[in-house]
Amino acid sequence: MDTTKYVGMDVHTEAISVAVRNSAGKVVMESILETKANTILEFIEGLRGNVQVTFEEGTWAAWLYDLLKPHVTTVVVCNPRKNALLKDGNKGDKIDARKLAELLRLNNLKPVYHGEHGIRTLKELSRSYLTITKDLGRVMNRVKALYRSWSIPCAGQQVYAPRHRSEWLSKITEAGVRRRAEYYYQQLDALQALRHEVRRVCLAKTSYTCKMNDLAQR
Repeated sequence: MDTTKYVGMDVHTEAISVAVRNSAGKVVMESILETKANTILEFIEGLRGNVQVTFEEGTWAAWLYDLLKPHVTTVVVCNPRKNALLKDGNKGDKIDARKLAELLRLNNLKPVYHGEHGIRTLKELSRSYLTITKDLGRVMNRVKALYRSWSIPCAGQQVYAPRHRSEWLSKITEAGVRRRAEYYYQQLDALQALRHEVRRVCLAKTSYTCKMNDLAQR
């Protein structure tokens, strides 16, 4: 006896409409769940057999994928632009959940890659890169502001270059101010090295994610 259950989820901020079909295509269960981890897992754990789940790519997709992946056989995050059958007939959360479950049963969905926590890692890396870049800009502004406060012209980028640093520091006659400039340079070097590393990892992750997404959509 085939105990496979195909679960379609129509996900919204406050609630999720769920429809469960058996291997014959019959709707055996429907429910409205709060969009909360414990509520969703309690429902899923109540299902027996081979449980396969699908929902559309959207705001909640990465979180829901990570939540469900350890508890079900298969999770398919599908591309709503490719689900033409969802546009046919009447619309509604319950109807969409039923259609998703049926499309999953028929293996007629176009998946969106969500391996390794989906694209969340890539998004976080991108945010890190942007934040570090902003911090780097602030430090660069502090370096120039320090020189300008002592009436030392510092147009261009040479003031930041390590090979010219001793020359620039020698223009500051006050020891305490010169020490502050040295600290800024140390901070500048650390941020530049960190940004370079994050950029390298980000590019590698982008290439890998694009490759896996292409394979998933073939």
